[in-house]
Amino acid sequence: MTRNTRDWDESDVRIRPNKKGSRPRTKDRPAYEDALIGRIITVDRGRYRAILDEDTAQERIVIAARARELRRNPVVPGDFVALVGDTSGEPDTLARLVRIEERSTLLRRSADDTDPVERVVVANVDQLVIVVAAANPEPRTGFIDRAIVAAFDAGIRPLLCVTKADVRDPEPFLENYRHLDIDIIISRTTDETATGIDARSADGLSALLSGSPVEELRSMLAGRVSVVIGHSGVGKSTLVNALTSAQRATGNVNAVTGRGRHTSSSALALRIDNAPSGSWIIDTPGIRSFGLALVDPENILNAFGDLVPIANACARGCTHKPNEPKCALDAWVASGEAGVVGIARLNSFRRLLGQDETAEAKELGAP
Repeated sequence: MTRNTRDWDESDVRIRPNKKGSRPRTKDRPAYEDALIGRIITVDRGRYRAILDEDTAQERIVIAARARELRRNPVVPGDFVALVGDTSGEPDTLARLVRIEERSTLLRRSADDTDPVERVVVANVDQLVIVVAAANPEPRTGFIDRAIVAAFDAGIRPLLCVTKADVRDPEPFLENYRHLDIDIIISRTTDETATGIDARSADGLSALLSGSPVEELRSMLAGRVSVVIGHSGVGKSTLVNALTSAQRATGNVNAVTGRGRHTSSSALALRIDNAPSGSWIIDTPGIRSFGLALVDPENILNAFGDLVPIANACARGCTHKPNEPKCALDAWVASGEAGVVGIARLNSFRRLLGQDETAEAKELGAP
């Protein structure tokens, strides 16, 4: 006998299983006003280590997982994030990362000059320490120029640190940058019988660095958040070990290829020893390419402070490229005032403007 539909109640209604049935009925998300704010110090396989209550008696390291709604948002060392859930920092606990706070600066790159995909390196840093070796591996002006462009574009102060000055005199190479408003630190290893700073790594390798350049660099980093970048094998982790007493793995340079091998597998923020509160340095894995596809071409000139006064004399709308008629930069070279260094700087600037290097040249950071 068929029941009258007027006699039905809610128990008679059948709800079919629906994979979308668990979706929220609104796009509004909780404000998480009671969330704790922490600083990300490293990221490892989907787990985020953050420091909470920094510089207090309650300071602790918390491991967190990213909320689903943030899965398309990169979280990197230096980020300030909102955490909820178990934020005790006890073993085997996991907090939930629900928000990325507004960033003051963002250092980013692309795989090459045509790749539109943004690759975020670090966030909320004040300084970029560009590390190159005087030799073994060879210093590349192309990589340095690219890093300086990225720093100026991000509003970050660049510093140049040259290591292994005991292997080769870096002065001829540094002539390209002495006239710029960039601090330059020259580091070298010292004799075993001399006094220095022992930068020991976890794999037992040790380098005795001359103390004066390390202390000079420490004073420049004091009270700021800085990030270290460079090719593998130039001594980034050795410098970080000297500044922080950490034991980051270090490695040698391949005698055949002239390249270093990757020893740091992920970026890590560390406190600087004997420095004021808020002094952090972020060690990064070796970078073989630094694409500038995301940088506005008009900002590239700002990284070449030596060329700016000459370029200001160009006609309005001048692109400064080689085929540009009556470019003041060409007249500067023709007059002989540029010299060898000026010509090299102009060529580097125009290469970055044209963004036409080969993949191999970008990988090696060729000048």
